[in-house]
Amino acid sequence: MNPPTREEFLYITQWEKYLFYGLTYLSIAVMLWQIWSRIRIWRQGKPIWWAEPAPSGSKIPIAAVKKWLSNVWEYVLEQRKVRSSRKRSGAPMHLLIFYGFLTLFIGTVLLAINTYSPIKFHKGVYFLVYEMALDIMGALFLVGVVWAFFRRLKMSHTELGAAVLASADEDQQTKQWKEGRRRPLTSGLNDYLTLGLLFIVALTGFWLEGARMAVQPHSFDWSAPVGRLFGQLMGPISPASYKAIWWFHMGWIYLFFMAIPQMRLRHIVMAIAATAGKPDQPMGELKPISMEQVEQTGQIGVTFAKDYSRWHLMSLDACMECGRCTEVCPAWNVGKVLNPKQVIQDIRGAMLTEEPIAAAVSEEALWACTTCNACVEACPVLIKHVDMIVDTRRNLVAEGKLAGSAAVMLRQVTSTSNAWGAPASSREDWMKELDIPLCRNGADFEYLFWVGCAGATDPGAVKTTKAVAKLLKTAGVSFACLGQEEACTGDPARRVGDEFLFQEKAMQNVSVFQRYKVKRVVTACPHCFNTLKNEYGQFEGQMEVFHHTQLLNDLVESGKLKAARPSADVTYHDPCYLARINNESDAPRGLLGEKTNLNERNPDGLSLLPMASTTLKEPEHFGRKTLCCGAGGGRMWMDEPPSQRPANRRANELIATGAKTVAVGCPFCRIMLDAGIKGVTEQEINLVDVAELLQAANEK
Repeated sequence: MNPPTREEFLYITQWEKYLFYGLTYLSIAVMLWQIWSRIRIWRQGKPIWWAEPAPSGSKIPIAAVKKWLSNVWEYVLEQRKVRSSRKRSGAPMHLLIFYGFLTLFIGTVLLAINTYSPIKFHKGVYFLVYEMALDIMGALFLVGVVWAFFRRLKMSHTELGAAVLASADEDQQTKQWKEGRRRPLTSGLNDYLTLGLLFIVALTGFWLEGARMAVQPHSFDWSAPVGRLFGQLMGPISPASYKAIWWFHMGWIYLFFMAIPQMRLRHIVMAIAATAGKPDQPMGELKPISMEQVEQTGQIGVTFAKDYSRWHLMSLDACMECGRCTEVCPAWNVGKVLNPKQVIQDIRGAMLTEEPIAAAVSEEALWACTTCNACVEACPVLIKHVDMIVDTRRNLVAEGKLAGSAAVMLRQVTSTSNAWGAPASSREDWMKELDIPLCRNGADFEYLFWVGCAGATDPGAVKTTKAVAKLLKTAGVSFACLGQEEACTGDPARRVGDEFLFQEKAMQNVSVFQRYKVKRVVTACPHCFNTLKNEYGQFEGQMEVFHHTQLLNDLVESGKLKAARPSADVTYHDPCYLARINNESDAPRGLLGEKTNLNERNPDGLSLLPMASTTLKEPEHFGRKTLCCGAGGGRMWMDEPPSQRPANRRANELIATGAKTVAVGCPFCRIMLDAGIKGVTEQEINLVDVAELLQAANEK
């Protein structure tokens, strides 16, 4: 008895095979030609480090290849970012489509290997398993496609209706903005055509499978139950009918090949390339500009799409327009014009039109970004929205297009080295009667306590600074401060777009670090923490950097300090630059008496699981999924209407926990939430840094 298998090219004549191969090669050639056209556009951008020959003329490093393969495994095959989505229905829907399509693709490749290689393995038990796997996964693929169709239809109607209702009493300018920029997250015809094509390709595949069983039935057809069902519904058919169905299915396959680069299907190819070659840098690091680059290009930052790197341009074509970035954007969610998804689409359009980025996107949208990186974390194909926005801001600042309070902030950083404009002498005012050791006095120290502009100037942040200093003394930690020698890290200048002011302050501070041989730094400001940790290495600033909650938590765990008693009356607000950008959510909770493992459980933004036992009242969004207070990206120094303040939205969520004490770990968050809480409620809410709660526990 012959082993189970199936005849390839059943009833297909030799001349029909020639036609089949000719049309197949032609459709693939059309697809590749379109992809090459996109590659030519990407090549207008700045070279990617790994795409250019090394100085020695050596080939691409093996380490780079390993990194590419690792990225493809984690972000493409494992679908790590998709599984992290907060959209409970979106993630499983996409996974059904992806893994179903992947199985069908692998099955096609295996069949081709069997056909064109001397080894014939498409038979026996392997054949039965093969048929069953492709049948089941093909059915799940169809389920995912249908699910996606109705989900998009429902969401488009819901969001469009909400936009119409919201615009009922608005002026004409606002209505035009909503029509042109605030479009539904899930778009229109292109989406439905894409889903329709996928549906037809899969459905005709099952129809063809059923036709094969109907025209040539076998006892082992049970191995493909869905195909068998189609065959039973058709009943006996003639070879001519089978051939007609075969060619009908192939026609849709050819159309599929040719449509990939034109429809959202392009991300099948582009996403693999973009994720494989993503820059290997921390989320909180922005790349510097050198004077040599300015001399070569005659400009600072990005004016046109070609000024981005080739990887950035490639990543634009990987965008699926899923809207996850827009869904989590703090600016978008309070009614501002910034729509991260639309930003990517506008820049992609500018690749072809050669329109200036600031004009394609709009300056208002570019300045609305808080650089919280929620969009970057949410993006399944690893697009770096913040990098592209800041690169364009750099050009706007260089062209003198930043005005108002943000421009005043830059002048203050330049003249006083303090973002608040306070003189250098005031940096030591908080030290009075505290006997704080200073580096310039020759103090021996293990840690440099970096106070920061806010920590030395803002009244609320000064309370945190004093609490940290007292706790370090209580624990017997050897530390010292720079006092008047401390200057702004340059974080607000870099995020606003004044790159060379940032570099000036960075080199100034690094020079001081080197003079005092600083090895370890602790700071209570997540923005300073991120800049010192992730960006000062660009200027030879090599040191260990700790957020104050990390060091204090270590002291608690070693028994040198007592943790605050857990309280059901406390909620904690995770700062973006600590929790999301630097993946630190456990340490501050440890200070509040809560033992969690969010850092380990959520290293890449994976879905947060409810904590099994806790007395801390967590808001809906916490850890890496925290809501931005609106202060980052220089927004601390920019005016905005009270109705469009991200801090108000976050304040409402924190108050909804029922807690009477809101603990923070960032001076920027404290300033913004103080105004936000007062703006949304008349309740008495105690807003404190976790260090203050810890200090109170250690004074008893």
